Amino acid sequence: MLKLFYAPGSCALASHIALEEAGADYELALVKTGENQQRTPEYLAINPKGRVPALQTDRGILSENPAILAYVAQTHPQARLIPEDAFAFAEIQAFNAFLCATVHPTFAHKWRPYRYADDPAAHAAMGAKVPSVLDEHFGLVEAQLSDGREWLFGDYSIADCYLHVFARWYQRPGLGTPASRPLVQAHIQRMQRRPAVARALEQEGAPIL
Repeated sequence: MLKLFYAPGSCALASHIALEEAGADYELALVKTGENQQRTPEYLAINPKGRVPALQTDRGILSENPAILAYVAQTHPQARLIPEDAFAFAEIQAFNAFLCATVHPTFAHKWRPYRYADDPAAHAAMGAKVPSVLDEHFGLVEAQLSDGREWLFGDYSIADCYLHVFARWYQRPGLGTPASRPLVQAHIQRMQRRPAVARALEQEGAPIL
């Protein structure tokens, strides 16, 4: 059985949704990040990075959402969470890399600026820049959802699972102008109507937006 180490409100929600969509045999393991459990020796033995998510498999531990999402999709092909075509899958991986390496760190510049600088003035400057940068990021996402498509790459995929995390975060006050991205807003609503997504949100105690 798979085991997903997660924290409510974290980016682990993406992998949680994918596991539900795949109909995977898995269990959840709560990591209380508010109590700094991710830095305990016990958890660092699981994931030395001290982050969630981590997925325990019969072959070892996987970390990082893009890797976990691809693994879940490839080991549960009946769920059709990725296309068979290699180029189409690479496009999804490129988008997920953008979310992981560009969008996610932008939020961190607001919420965890101490990762990037020690000077409080630098923290304030980084935080002040975040809303305009996020609006730029989500402008690219908005363009990807154009042409009347429901899902990012035509068919529903792991990219939609991953986007849902950051689209939800973007709704928080002071992080940009989400109302200016109506296609992203509509994507949130479509996601929440999916039974697998609703189950994952309920299991994590996450509100419906």
